[in-house]
Amino acid sequence: MRLVIIAGPPSAGKTAVVRQTVRALQDRHRTAYLKIDVVRAFEDEELAAEFGIPARKICSGDLCPDHAGVMVMRDAITWAEEESADLLLIESAGLCLRCSPYTTQGLGIAVLSAVSGTNTPLKMAAMLALADMAVVTRIDLVSQAEKEVFRERIREVNPDLEIVETNALQGTGMRYLLRAIEDCPDITDPDAIVLRGAPPLGVCTICIGKTDIGWQHHFGVIRKLEGADHLYRGD
Repeated sequence: MRLVIIAGPPSAGKTAVVRQTVRALQDRHRTAYLKIDVVRAFEDEELAAEFGIPARKICSGDLCPDHAGVMVMRDAITWAEEESADLLLIESAGLCLRCSPYTTQGLGIAVLSAVSGTNTPLKMAAMLALADMAVVTRIDLVSQAEKEVFRERIREVNPDLEIVETNALQGTGMRYLLRAIEDCPDITDPDAIVLRGAPPLGVCTICIGKTDIGWQHHFGVIRKLEGADHLYRGD
């Protein structure tokens, strides 16, 4: 079974990319789909109704979606295997833009919208830097000059990243993405899958429910307006 993890900012077009992928590969692959979101999600129901594929969702709630994805990844692989899938697509909300949900033994795809601003790739940190491929959507809504600038911004973050430009609603340019999925090796050992990068250290008392404002009231990794960018205070 192949593992493909798709992440990107909200409204970048991730589900449109998933939909085009499932539609193009449905005659050759049995696809399972997992949607990871924060509060509510409906994409699993829509894709299951449209394509008849096994689909599930998990809402991360108090966890960030990338954290939740790490927690449920092994269960998701087992579930997809039980569904006799040979392709597992995991769509992560990836809201904080500082984490990488991508793992070994899988294909990591970052989805960006061309209309989100030419500096967007520079804000995406590990989500873009550790991906295998960037899919830029809504290219029909920007000029050629904007597309070229956007492409160069991506290369500033990851010079080796393969870039696919598409209007995901119509599926233009998707053949390059589909080829990469077809060429992706199968999972060889699910128990040996690990994250590609180390998650950032960001634990503090806000994470456990303390509501006071001001760094003076908190412990763990804190930040001041002036002075050191990061400071560890207390135990």
